[in-house]
Amino acid sequence: MISRPGPGEYAPYYEQYVREVPEGDILQILAAQNRETLRLLDEIGEKRGGYRYAPGKWSIKETLGHITDSERIFTYRALVFARGDTTALPSFEQDDYVRSGNFEARTLRSLGAELAAVRAAGLALFSSLGRDSIERRGHAAGYEICVRALPYIIAGHERHHLNVIHERYMPGMEAA
Repeated sequence: MISRPGPGEYAPYYEQYVREVPEGDILQILAAQNRETLRLLDEIGEKRGGYRYAPGKWSIKETLGHITDSERIFTYRALVFARGDTTALPSFEQDDYVRSGNFEARTLRSLGAELAAVRAAGLALFSSLGRDSIERRGHAAGYEICVRALPYIIAGHERHHLNVIHERYMPGMEAA
């Protein structure tokens, strides 16, 4: 089991995400969360995938694309650091990724399938890592980060966006 990271094992701005993750086996949490997200996408439906709760805010499709891109980057960071690579990795500008993602041209179903594939790959990676690999550290976006913090950041980041969808998107979609 991958234990919960402490505050010194990730950048301070990730604390909000790590705090979102309930106690338990992080790999089981990630698997269950993916099923929850896919059920939510079915509930939202294709016709509402382009919905924005306010002008200038991301659509549901863009939010899902952002979740997937971020997870892919966090998982890559885990791979690099777990393998002992000491290359410092850059940050990424989320708004640039969303603007370039072409998410609006895709179906909600295809975006959900991509997230499921990225999650499956991440789960395979994290479940294959030995204790030494999980404890390794590297540098990303100017901060030191421990490999074991990354699955928690992934889960908390997705939880954050699911909460936003429930609190800000769903009420407006239901009223429309």
